[in-house]
Amino acid sequence: MRRSTVRNVSALAVAAAMLTAGAAAPPSTTHSRQASGVPAKTPVATGYGGAVASVDADATAAGIQVLKAGGNAVDAAVATAAALGVTEPYSAGIGGGGYFVYYDAKSRTVHTIDGRETAPASADSTLFLDENGKPLPFDDAVTSGRSVGTPGTAATWDSALRAWGSRPLGQVLKPAEHLAKDGFTVDGTFRSQTASNQARFADFPDTARLFLPGGAPPAVGSTLRNPDLARTYEELGKRGTGLLYHGDLGRDIVRTVRTPPVAPGTTRVVRPGDLTTGDLAGYHTVFRKPTEVSYRGLDVYGMAPSSSGGTTVGEALNILRDTDLKHASATQYLHHYIEASRIAFADRGRWVGDPAYEDVPTSALLSRRFADSRACLISDGHALTSPLAPGDPRHPAPCASGGSSAPTTYEGQNTTHLTVADKWGDVVAYTLTIEQTGGSAMTVPGRGFLLNNELTDFSFTPANPAVHDPNLPGPGKRPRSSISPTVVLDRDHRPVFAIGSPGGASIITTVLQTLTNHVDRGMPLVDAIAAPRASQRNAATTELEPALWNSPLRAQLEALGQKFTELDEIGAATGVERLPDGRWQAAAEKVRRGGGSAMVVDRAGPQ
Repeated sequence: MRRSTVRNVSALAVAAAMLTAGAAAPPSTTHSRQASGVPAKTPVATGYGGAVASVDADATAAGIQVLKAGGNAVDAAVATAAALGVTEPYSAGIGGGGYFVYYDAKSRTVHTIDGRETAPASADSTLFLDENGKPLPFDDAVTSGRSVGTPGTAATWDSALRAWGSRPLGQVLKPAEHLAKDGFTVDGTFRSQTASNQARFADFPDTARLFLPGGAPPAVGSTLRNPDLARTYEELGKRGTGLLYHGDLGRDIVRTVRTPPVAPGTTRVVRPGDLTTGDLAGYHTVFRKPTEVSYRGLDVYGMAPSSSGGTTVGEALNILRDTDLKHASATQYLHHYIEASRIAFADRGRWVGDPAYEDVPTSALLSRRFADSRACLISDGHALTSPLAPGDPRHPAPCASGGSSAPTTYEGQNTTHLTVADKWGDVVAYTLTIEQTGGSAMTVPGRGFLLNNELTDFSFTPANPAVHDPNLPGPGKRPRSSISPTVVLDRDHRPVFAIGSPGGASIITTVLQTLTNHVDRGMPLVDAIAAPRASQRNAATTELEPALWNSPLRAQLEALGQKFTELDEIGAATGVERLPDGRWQAAAEKVRRGGGSAMVVDRAGPQ
């Protein structure tokens, strides 16, 4: 067993240093949404009867409402997700897709649903090439019908409720339906996200009518209502998801994609897409075996391909398993975390795609033999250089590469995540998305939701022509994702905690850093979430949040050869944790995205 030689300092001192660097900022309640009487946001809540954490107080309250009414974690997760479609419409909704990880307390097993969007049957490797065979500018591709994949969110809700839920779809959609009808209070984050999309939104009359009242972003403190979405949820509840995949709602989606409803006189070139009603009718979710690795006596379960989350987080954990991160200095902890991320992303780019179209060596990527062959690349004294060449998990050789290097392609930074536990011990970690903030910018007329731009997660062309790219577009193919909902169990197969995050490719690093902060560094979950982040994705530089950028740690890491760029914010995680005394703790962000919302059913417990 290889053990890295790193300088020992107390875990408590390291945690204190990390928090001093900016992690333990006070909870943000400035931008709480209280249109429905929901209490101000709090990032942590502890109690009995179940727990919910999301970025939004109204959405968290919707899940809690379902738990209080006797629903289980799956019911509450769908209710929370539907409410996020109202209050976080630029990040999620029935125009998008996602990945659902479920722990069943009765059988002590983990299950997953791949609800990723799919490309039209007509798609091929030229999907994002222009008339001259050149890649489209990324922004042009995003705001177009070509970027829209067959939505998977409604099918995910239906699949999860049918498999494990205890309430019908119509019942769990009611809180979100009422929220859309009555409205929510606009906060600073929502206004800022609207303002950054104002030019795009203005080019689509239905989007402008909904999100630019009076032609401008809604004011902080105003109430935003979405009666069209309320009616859509009501119809879905009564008629089922066939409304989208075989009915009127689906035809409205197809019409929007094929004939983008742009404003008269707009100068924006909005290319039509080729989505058909046949693509919708042929869509299905996939129940996949979760990824699994052992780490520090815990079993870590994640999402298998088409997401790269489970394989990349799992490989990085395997690489780190023989390094004493608990007693490492803050500098060496971050150095090893960064290097493990760099290596895992190099391998992800070469090997991970939609397994229906690509030969993805999932088991080999997660093998300890392969991790050992890659971990030997890491030195305590100097940093690796990116782009790093991948290894070959099928034929691992110590410190050997498997070919030429390729840079990591861009993924949009938005998405949303929720985490739920119920009184029976069931747990859900669910990440859903429409990709970029505001998706394609196209609202389905009369339906109240934005369509995704998920197909821009495909590589437009091979990142390196000399390296096979498993993420090129193809008919019916799911684009590779970085979504990483994660459930951690103890050796008795009981839940310890669950986490996840938005953030494009930085989802993987956010989950990995939060997990090691909590497990290795001994930080309480809410502080592990709040700690300042670094994100290395086999790029020339590692992104740092300001608290690390302005910390002495940056200079110490640069002395090892690490290179950095500053980024205002990385990820926005939530989690739930089962405490030794039987209580549940929900945890969310203290500051990022205006702070998250954690709630429990009963703080006091049985009297």
